[in-house]
Amino acid sequence: MSLQADFDKAAQDAKDKIPDKASNDDKLALYGLFKQASVGDVDTKKPGLFDQKGRAKWEAWEKQKGKDKETAQKDYIALVAELVKKYASA
Repeated sequence: MSLQADFDKAAQDAKDKIPDKASNDDKLALYGLFKQASVGDVDTKKPGLFDQKGRAKWEAWEKQKGKDKETAQKDYIALVAELVKKYASA
């Protein structure tokens, strides 16, 4: 399979196999890597103080700044596999 196909499968696995009860840190890590792999470096302004959820997501994405698409996809695939294993035994 190509890297893009593996990435797409990991994205589906994240939806199907990682429960809603996953920790916020895990969800934010997934979000940041997904956005970096899909869009590239953060391209929006940081949300205001009253948008805590938006700020957390923006900061998770910002942490991945400078990471190329291929590396972000590989890191995302690895993180999904790790979290699927973690939450399957939970």
